[in-house]
Amino acid sequence: MAKRFFVYITASQRNGTLYVGVTSDLPGRSWQHKNKVVEGFTAKYNVDLLVYFEPHEHAETAILRERQIKKWRRAWKIRLIEESNPQWRDLYDEIV
Repeated sequence: MAKRFFVYITASQRNGTLYVGVTSDLPGRSWQHKNKVVEGFTAKYNVDLLVYFEPHEHAETAILRERQIKKWRRAWKIRLIEESNPQWRDLYDEIV
């Protein structure tokens, strides 16, 4: 089975602080955010709710998409989240 890559957005709360990332292990990376395993931005600002993700077949396309979204205005990121997750549910339980 081919490895998949994910672009994801975590949030501190609805309309809160956002973080855009890329990973090949979405459940594991989400767990790391929730448990503050890695020191840094997401741990400091309690950004641990998985509110959006999209799969990619190749690392290169996932990385390009992550860079694209990171450059977006905040309102565009919020719209992207709300198109698929209007309640800002934590999607972690759905992926484990």
